Amino acid sequence: MEYGFIYTGSDPEIAVRLASLAETHGWHGFFVWEGIWATDPWATLAAAAVTTSTIRLGTMLTPVPRRRPWELAGQTMTVDRLSHGRVILSAGLGVPESVEPRFWIFESDPGRRERAERLDESLELLEHLWRGEPFEYEGAHYRVSKADQMLPPPAVQQPRIPTWVVGVWPRPKSMRRAALADGWIPNFAPPGTAITPEAPGYTPEVAAEAINWIRRQREAAGLADRPYAITQEGTTSTTDAAAAAEVVRPWAEAGVTWWLEADWSVPAEQVEAKARARIEAGPPSV
Repeated sequence: MEYGFIYTGSDPEIAVRLASLAETHGWHGFFVWEGIWATDPWATLAAAAVTTSTIRLGTMLTPVPRRRPWELAGQTMTVDRLSHGRVILSAGLGVPESVEPRFWIFESDPGRRERAERLDESLELLEHLWRGEPFEYEGAHYRVSKADQMLPPPAVQQPRIPTWVVGVWPRPKSMRRAALADGWIPNFAPPGTAITPEAPGYTPEVAAEAINWIRRQREAAGLADRPYAITQEGTTSTTDAAAAAEVVRPWAEAGVTWWLEADWSVPAEQVEAKARARIEAGPPSV
């Protein structure tokens, strides 16, 4: 299992310092959140890229339908090159206006269906854009005319920057999108329930069912031999390593490959101190 730390604060200078600290203390990934009117995560990760050498860097997560794919491609490619191939893109639909109105203060929510369509087209486009080669594209929401001058360099990681995608278990369309990507960020909405960020009722046993389904999908698509990340986010003890490991162990046994440490409940004025303490304690290794 690999271990990532999610910085839940907003100060980019603190984030850059913590990324280096996380690398020093054995974490495998460092992630920052991406908002709408917020600190630029990719500028922050670019700074972290040049002050670290091994830790992977990414967002948790990017609301891809809210972004222009070509701009996101340029940002992620830039950080991928600065980091010599250490970027991870975590992609989701973005929360609906009914759940988080503050994310829709500049525009109206077009609805889940359109956001899903834009996500699918964006994922297709990003793979082309990261190659830095001329291409054409015609979709319902985006089009690309072939250009052969002033093209950007390709991303270091090919055929694409590893992309982890939110999938809502057991909804097949959402899960199929995640299964064909490079990693799954789980959400859970049993039949008859609404999709919410909290995913109540999601357990290691449920995760194991979903992971087996993903494996079958990838085998059918001829992707079984390619690397694939199964993520789980949670909070573990800073002071009791054994207790921290026991929190993670059931998820590892279920098939989770990335534990993402995060505590979104910490007040803003305490985020740096709490994050530093948790990072210095090391990953909750099992």
